[in-house]
Amino acid sequence: MLLRWSVSPVRRVLLCLALLLMLPGAAWAAGKVIYYITPGLDLPFWRTLGLGVKTGAAQRGFQYQVLDSQNSEAKQTEHIQAAIRAQASGIVLSPIDSLSAQRMLALTSKARIPVVIADIGTNGGEYVSYVKSDNYRGAYNVGQAVAAALKARNVSNPEFALCTIELTRKNGQDRTNGFVDAMKEAGFTNQVALRQMKSYTIEETEQFVEDILKAHPGLSALFVEVDKPTLGALKVLSRSGKLKQVVVGSYDGIPEFVDQLKQGNLVAVGMQQPYLMGTQSAAALLDAIQGKPAAKQILVPVLNATSMNVNEWLPVAKRTVFGAEKAAP
Repeated sequence: MLLRWSVSPVRRVLLCLALLLMLPGAAWAAGKVIYYITPGLDLPFWRTLGLGVKTGAAQRGFQYQVLDSQNSEAKQTEHIQAAIRAQASGIVLSPIDSLSAQRMLALTSKARIPVVIADIGTNGGEYVSYVKSDNYRGAYNVGQAVAAALKARNVSNPEFALCTIELTRKNGQDRTNGFVDAMKEAGFTNQVALRQMKSYTIEETEQFVEDILKAHPGLSALFVEVDKPTLGALKVLSRSGKLKQVVVGSYDGIPEFVDQLKQGNLVAVGMQQPYLMGTQSAAALLDAIQGKPAAKQILVPVLNATSMNVNEWLPVAKRTVFGAEKAAP
């Protein structure tokens, strides 16, 4: 019996589309979208990591969607649920912390959506790969440079402080341990303060450093574990006339750090390469989607940036560290 078209032209089009979607492979073609769920696009690091994911996805014919959790577990959960409802091909997740990551992975595992964890880490759960920087070694190298600068100044029993990322994050634990271990090996154990960031803003770290200097006016060294907040620390040190008295080390990288290093306001920075982390996260995820094996852990090296080796690291950093920042030198 022949099918008679007694419906309107618009309804004919809709019916044809519905029939096409029922064909084998059509659902796969319609849903070739990789989601990147990030803690906060206010930080250059996450923007550049996202650019890497987007580039890696596009190279293999996948679309890209980014969702900003604004350092909120509630928003992160909403975004995971939204990606599940959209039947995402896969998710690259930079969780707000390692505790919540396990809860997010329980949701994606139930939905059978593959996930790659990028940078922060998880306390457990099912995932394809964990793409991370060598945070311990990167921070250890910064600690060595800070300790060497203190020794050059002949400071006796110097007081030092840390402004860390949340220590519920695996990468925060690694950075803190790496720096402190390097200081201990140099014979420096007089840690007088540790403040954990929550909002990761310049203003938050300004307040931290103001409070630390009030309690410890003889502070000799400071390690700040995130890039933009480091600018807040430097502003306070400048206002208080201590910019050249306190040895400052930092982590991650932004274009503003180039001049700060050259001027000696920063002694060293452990620069992660978020663009590479993003491209490698996308590659691992897409391999898994397409049935290829992926390494359970992928380690991305950290650039050891100082004023002495600018010519070595700057050409690389322009792409892999500052990739999403238009102001890159």
